[in-house]
Amino acid sequence: MNEREILNALFARAVAVADPMRFIAPNLPERPAGRVLVVGAGKASARMAEAVEAEWGPCEGLVITRYGYGRPTQGIEIAEAAHPVPDQAGVDATQRLLDLLGGLEPDDLVLMLISGGASALLCAPAGEMTLAEKQAVNAALLASGAPIGKMNVLRKHLSRVKGGQLAAAAAPARVLSLMISDVPGDDPAMIGSGPTIGDPTTAEDALAIVNRWRIGLPDSAKRVLDGDTGVIAPGDPRLAKVENRIVAAPAQSLAAAATVAQGNGIATLLLGDDLDGEAREVAAAHAALALKLQAEMSPGDNPMVVLSGGELTVTRRGDGVGGPNAEYALALALSLNGAKGIHAIACDTDGVDGAAEVAGAVIAPDTLDRAVSAGLDAAKALAENDAHSFFGALGDQVVTGPTLTNVNDFRAILIHPA
Repeated sequence: MNEREILNALFARAVAVADPMRFIAPNLPERPAGRVLVVGAGKASARMAEAVEAEWGPCEGLVITRYGYGRPTQGIEIAEAAHPVPDQAGVDATQRLLDLLGGLEPDDLVLMLISGGASALLCAPAGEMTLAEKQAVNAALLASGAPIGKMNVLRKHLSRVKGGQLAAAAAPARVLSLMISDVPGDDPAMIGSGPTIGDPTTAEDALAIVNRWRIGLPDSAKRVLDGDTGVIAPGDPRLAKVENRIVAAPAQSLAAAATVAQGNGIATLLLGDDLDGEAREVAAAHAALALKLQAEMSPGDNPMVVLSGGELTVTRRGDGVGGPNAEYALALALSLNGAKGIHAIACDTDGVDGAAEVAGAVIAPDTLDRAVSAGLDAAKALAENDAHSFFGALGDQVVTGPTLTNVNDFRAILIHPA
């Protein structure tokens, strides 16, 4: 295999091991004799529901997923809505889901299926906030450069379902929440903004985030944060019968990719599955590391690959089409400046990077030279947050379509001796 094929194979393996059909069944209890209700949200939720019914047979319930991410199910309704900025379909589906949770009995079981993307897909604005105002806040958050954990704190306090509120709505029923992690550190309270997890943060914490990242809020949102929000505190009795279980996480995908690399005679260095920070800044640091590692290699050494996961952010400065993975790849190419023997891939495991229906991009030593030949200005594209247009013109995008899972970003830098 050539370098591009190797990098694509590593990414494909990382996605494959995160397929819910592999790990949902082992995490299911024996189906209870009483009423079972299956609900959930996220980019992987429809595939998770499909896996549940493959084990349990037809079930009652509703899950909300991204447009194009639906799956055939036997009894569970699949609703599709917009992501990353919510729409009316998400609002309507969330209300139907809440209606299903009303009137449950102590012996009932609610199986909740939560994966990345649930923050936008579970949309129930708090107070008097309208959908348009909620959309404006989401768009401002995405453009702010705030880390995902900080975004989710604000989202929780402006919602009627996040921060433990969805699980509380199911009380007094028993709740088992199966989660696919897409957040650095695998904190269950951050996955999908923690709809089944109690949260200790306050409205004051949310306001501090608004001020720190200069996020514009409509008056209706300010009024919500001026009062007592609905976020459920840890230890609340409504959460006493809730079990939360992470069933897939980025670390498993990185380990699987490392195994593929090692099987091809490639040494591996794992930087971690929880990296965060500004995409272009992390890329510059990784370029320096790659050059240092290459300088320490001898001519006869086997190649090595540097693997990392996590979720990087982009502070929007221009009006281009980009995302954190494509922006990382472009900044990496600029920082490497055509260094021989270094290739890389950066992709989101859900198949969608930022504002484009594209997983990410690959780079090679000739990326910048080919760009010049094509009349492209790499530095300008980075300045305008237009990395996807840049890589699209070069034919270096990675397009997977819906992967039906989401374990965050995947990055691999393949280094040959100089």
